[in-house]
Amino acid sequence: MRVLILGGTAEASALAALLADRPAIAPLLSLAGRTAAPVKAPIPMRIGGFGGAEGLARYIAEERVELLIDATHPFAAAISRNAVGAACAEKIPLIVVGRPPWTQLPGDRWIPAGDMAEAAALLGAARRRVFLAIGRLQLAAFEAAPQHFYLIRGIEPVSPKLPDHRFISARGPFEREAERRLLGEERIDVVVAKNSGSPAVYGKIEAARELGLPVVMVERPPGQGALKTPAEALGLILRQCAIHEAALAPRGV
Repeated sequence: MRVLILGGTAEASALAALLADRPAIAPLLSLAGRTAAPVKAPIPMRIGGFGGAEGLARYIAEERVELLIDATHPFAAAISRNAVGAACAEKIPLIVVGRPPWTQLPGDRWIPAGDMAEAAALLGAARRRVFLAIGRLQLAAFEAAPQHFYLIRGIEPVSPKLPDHRFISARGPFEREAERRLLGEERIDVVVAKNSGSPAVYGKIEAARELGLPVVMVERPPGQGALKTPAEALGLILRQCAIHEAALAPRGV
């Protein structure tokens, strides 16, 4: 059975590892190609987009994909919409793999924001030292608040149109102690974060809590539905594979 995984997350990598070396399953991990050196997977990979829902549906038909897995980032709303559209168009099952969002704990000073534009506005008019670890595609929203200093962290260098910023290149996971040290040394006043739910980047949330710093928390896009863990997804895939094999088996007379 041919399985296409739309990936780019730790959960996608974990599922790829679970599906490796299973003779009845032919998995393929697809990455958007937003980083120059993605982490290698133990299954075949493809890099690049599909051209919207229609392009994804066409690829599914041409490659005879029989099961689609959406294991993309919780904020990759457009890709998830395309996955739903393509799966419906080709009449194949779709499994959504992900992790639950973080929940606010005692001591957290979260300021909720619906999107990046609202997050930038919530920083206020007075100059602040802001830590941004939100991905390079969302940096443009903060051009509307050029009065602040921005410490930007990412995997690959960026050149945002922000008059006062510094970029540090790093790949997670990021531990609480290191994050606390970074926030202190950089004299950060406020953290801007996306509620990804990832344990690999939760360290900055813990550090902000301990330091008493506010966190402008950008909430997830609505409508993600029920999320499966990689292990739960594997069970569903194996069940679907058994159904598929039973349908192909010759019938006795």
